[in-house]
Amino acid sequence: MNGREWLVPTGEVIELRCSYDPETKSGSGFTGRKPNGNIHYVDGTVNKMAEFRLFEDLILDNDDKEIPFSEKLNPNSLVIKKGFIEESMNVLPGERYQFTRNGYYVSDEDSTEEAPIFNRIVSLKSSFKPKTK
Repeated sequence: MNGREWLVPTGEVIELRCSYDPETKSGSGFTGRKPNGNIHYVDGTVNKMAEFRLFEDLILDNDDKEIPFSEKLNPNSLVIKKGFIEESMNVLPGERYQFTRNGYYVSDEDSTEEAPIFNRIVSLKSSFKPKTK
C-alpha cells in the first residue's frame, strides 16, 4: 500500500484499520502492557467550534542595539487557531483545561457557551534538546 488506497477520489475515508483494547484504557489500573499510542477525537457530528489563543514571547531574543525596537517584536506572539470541543463541555470563565497532550489552557473571560475561547498557559511540547556527549 502506498498509504492512499483507503481514500476514494473525493478524499472520503472508506476504511480504518485499528484495534481497541479496553484493558489499556487510561485510568483502568492495568499494567500488563503499554499501548504504542492513543487516539483522542471529538465526534464530528456532536461538537462545537472554539477559539484557541497560543501565546509566545512578545520580544524576540536579540541584543543587537542597532536593530530598532519595533523589529524585535515577535510577529507570532499571538496565534489564533480554531478547533472543536465536545458539544456537552460546560465552559466556565477562568476554569483550566488540558487538551489532548497539547497544553494547559484557561478559558477567557470573554468566552461564552456559544463561542468558547481558550488561552494557552503552558505548552506540553518542548523544544529542549539534551546535550549529547
